[in-house]
Amino acid sequence: MTYVKAGVSIDKGNAFVRFIKPLAKKTRNAGVCDGIGGFSSLYDVAPFHLKRPLLVASTDGVGTKLAVAKIAGRHDTIGIDLVAMCVNDLVTCGARPIFFLDYLATGKLDLAQSKAVMRGIVKGCQQAGCALVGGETAEMPGFYQGPEYDLAGFAVGVVEKSKVIDHRLVRAGDAILGLHSSGFHSNGYSLLRKVFSADEMRGKIGRVLLTPTQIYVKPVLALIEKVEVRAIAHITGGGFYDNIPRVIPKGLGAHVARSTWRVPEIFWQVMKRSGVSFHEMFRTFNMGIGMTVVIRPEDIVKAQTLLKRFGIQSNVIGEVIKGKGVRLT
Repeated sequence: MTYVKAGVSIDKGNAFVRFIKPLAKKTRNAGVCDGIGGFSSLYDVAPFHLKRPLLVASTDGVGTKLAVAKIAGRHDTIGIDLVAMCVNDLVTCGARPIFFLDYLATGKLDLAQSKAVMRGIVKGCQQAGCALVGGETAEMPGFYQGPEYDLAGFAVGVVEKSKVIDHRLVRAGDAILGLHSSGFHSNGYSLLRKVFSADEMRGKIGRVLLTPTQIYVKPVLALIEKVEVRAIAHITGGGFYDNIPRVIPKGLGAHVARSTWRVPEIFWQVMKRSGVSFHEMFRTFNMGIGMTVVIRPEDIVKAQTLLKRFGIQSNVIGEVIKGKGVRLT
């Protein structure tokens, strides 16, 4: 009996690390002190020239969107989703993502498949401007079946203490700007896999479902530099009803007018096929809005113009009101 016969190949794992090293170098930024392969990674925040730097951390996965990737036989974009889910959370408090780590667990390491995943992770890090500084690949035969795999991501960002974005400045009458999503992003896939057949997921529908999550980091950080951003919400699991209230202070709520943006047809198709209620749709999916930003009404035009330069379309979808929760009309 050997470890290889038991289902774990150290040599294959080492070959994967050798593949990752040159890719990780493409994401390197000013704070990286060493390369991939050590027991841990060192990072220096001094190059950012912050007086009171605060580190901000986030971890996430991509849920059962992985199952769609498996059915469709496409794994080259799921890594972008992994990075996006973490870094989009970081930027909600004004933090700049600085480094990222990944965890890939599988029943049997499929190098071609894992390399495709890693290329996506690197692409996501490049889009977010953060460095891939390490990770873990765990081959776990008997726990996962064959090349079946799961992913988790871990991101760290940095923000000047005096520039942290929280809800302290939010006032009734502030505008809620909705930044368009690229699709379903990485939420609601347990329901989507009940709505669409495996054959559909192998075709055009599968390509739509695997559209990578939009990474909002660079446009939002640019926006923060130019206008007074008072609150930011990442519209993920829980949709509008659970996420927007997280960044609205006590005594205030949000009115969102559905008619202010065009919900992509695919969302209505899901609603029609599944019989899910209007309320449940807006609590499960992003409905075409992946992030909301609370700003002063006088900054709307300036904000939308800046976001458009980054290729991000936006609409004023509502306003902050007295009350609580989200009122969707």
